[in-house]
Amino acid sequence: MIEEILPPGTVSADTRGEFPPELLFAGERALIRDAVEERRREFATARVCAHRALAALGRAAEPVLTGRRGEPLWPDGTTGSLTHCEGYRGAALAPADRWRALGIDAEPHLALPPDVTREAASAAEREQLRELARRHPGTHWGRLLFSAKESLFKAWSPLTHRTLDFGSAELELDPSARSFTARMRIPGPVLDGRPLTELTGRWTVADGILLTAVAVRAPVRHRS
Repeated sequence: MIEEILPPGTVSADTRGEFPPELLFAGERALIRDAVEERRREFATARVCAHRALAALGRAAEPVLTGRRGEPLWPDGTTGSLTHCEGYRGAALAPADRWRALGIDAEPHLALPPDVTREAASAAEREQLRELARRHPGTHWGRLLFSAKESLFKAWSPLTHRTLDFGSAELELDPSARSFTARMRIPGPVLDGRPLTELTGRWTVADGILLTAVAVRAPVRHRS
């Protein structure tokens, strides 16, 4: 499912099922030794998806460990993202010399609770959500905005090593193109000599799952 919204040069693996922790590397299993069973299953399944995506890149499978902020640590020369929600796990990867960062998120396609919508969306975004709901009632737009920001955070974090909050970006959702644009409200990295102030992403809904993805292209290397 996730491959529908990922750009060229990326690979992915996803599943609606589950894989046991026994399929993990020892270092990965150690990370969930004391976790509850539900966490062990979602961690294991997402990591197996990551191993399969690495194979799709032509790389040997190796452990995908965790950084101090809980982020996945990808093998040298790659970048990627993981996601999981009830009924869906997925991984997306790309060569780091082509894509600088990826962010993906999966959510159940259900209405977002009003208190979470107030936290996740600015006043202008909430007005946008109301208009979208009026014109396109078949999509849970609040949930989509929430998911888009989650994908954005996952792509932004490896670029800046900073954690975003929901007010760090203002989103515009495009129902016709199934895309979104995020205008950053905080300073970003400089890529190709220009500060990164805007990111774009895509979304889709299928079989009760809402998926979003953000990809940041790697800077062009100029030959001397």
